[in-house]
Amino acid sequence: MTPELAALGLDEVSRIRFLNDRLRTTGAGGEIFVTCGIASLPEHDQVLIMERVRTFDAFTEDNDPDREHGFGAFTYAGREIFWNIDYYDPSMEFGSEDPSDDEATVRVLTVLFADEY
Repeated sequence: MTPELAALGLDEVSRIRFLNDRLRTTGAGGEIFVTCGIASLPEHDQVLIMERVRTFDAFTEDNDPDREHGFGAFTYAGREIFWNIDYYDPSMEFGSEDPSDDEATVRVLTVLFADEY
């Protein structure tokens, strides 16, 4: 892991949550994708949806049992929107062996309509 992350002194789950929140709120530390359904919306709607993802804070025991802040759901214009963060190895061929290690993990945030899941 990077020295900056190690210096925070966080436990494994807290590191994952920190890295997930950083990607979701700033776009740093990973890739962000939207599905064709989201991309087909007018730009104004896309901007508002991404703002809702960025500011999402409705984490509960039910929707975030691992406390990693890796998934969220909300309603926009009557449609259910999901966002999810997946963890890949640096080659992006396999899952990451250690999502708490920012040097060994590529985070991918995907925003989609629930019916595209």
